[in-house]
Amino acid sequence: MAKNSRFFDNNNKIIHIYGYHSVKAALKNKNRKKKRLILSDNSLKYYTDDFQCYLKGIQEVKVLPKKKFDKTYSLEANNQGIILEAYDLKIKSIKEILNEENRNKRSILIMLDQLNDPQNIGSIMRSAAIFNCKSIILSKDNSPNMNSTIIKSASGGAEIVNYIQVTNLVRCIKEIKENNFWVIGLDSESKKTIDNFEIPDKCLFVLGSEHSGLRKLTKNNCDHIISIKSKNVTNLEIDSLNVSNATSIVLYEHFKKKID
Repeated sequence: MAKNSRFFDNNNKIIHIYGYHSVKAALKNKNRKKKRLILSDNSLKYYTDDFQCYLKGIQEVKVLPKKKFDKTYSLEANNQGIILEAYDLKIKSIKEILNEENRNKRSILIMLDQLNDPQNIGSIMRSAAIFNCKSIILSKDNSPNMNSTIIKSASGGAEIVNYIQVTNLVRCIKEIKENNFWVIGLDSESKKTIDNFEIPDKCLFVLGSEHSGLRKLTKNNCDHIISIKSKNVTNLEIDSLNVSNATSIVLYEHFKKKID
């Protein structure tokens, strides 16, 4: 966690996107304004052909000797010799998101209650992109701003999935309910399991952090509280799924209704 803390308050206009998949997705995204692509001379031979058709609109492509590149960008772990300096995407409001979702017969939203680990958030965005969830919602006070670590962990998902931070989660839940969504909280203590639960076509799933779970007020505003059936291995101190894994299961269970 400590190595990611430097990203939490990064409100700069320019953001560093690094790693092959994240950079390629950002280059392909017409809605993201790009400034500069920086490569090590060692990686140039691998990426030139692959990225050539996506370089239109980039102000500068810069190639650095590998030693200088590694020294300059050593803090960007596993950068794969490529960094894109780009501008943040436009942030949509919850009202804009709901207006878009109201056109769809089926849709799912994810809300994260007090989850602040950027790697977990990025993994959730990746799963959301794969299973057709277009938005995740977090509290402004208990979540990081969009940053390099989230984008890297999302592996392209940050170009597709809206990252929405709201002032009050409970107020947001009520607004979402008013737009004909069912609200379902995930709690490992619930006797009602997802395999015996008919997931509504339009729903908001709310998940808490691995250590504290859902806050009481958040849970009280859910229409249903369910759990994911799993083997009891508390003797090994494993009492629940990682929140990103749990979110993937929830997203798949909703997504498979479309393909059943």
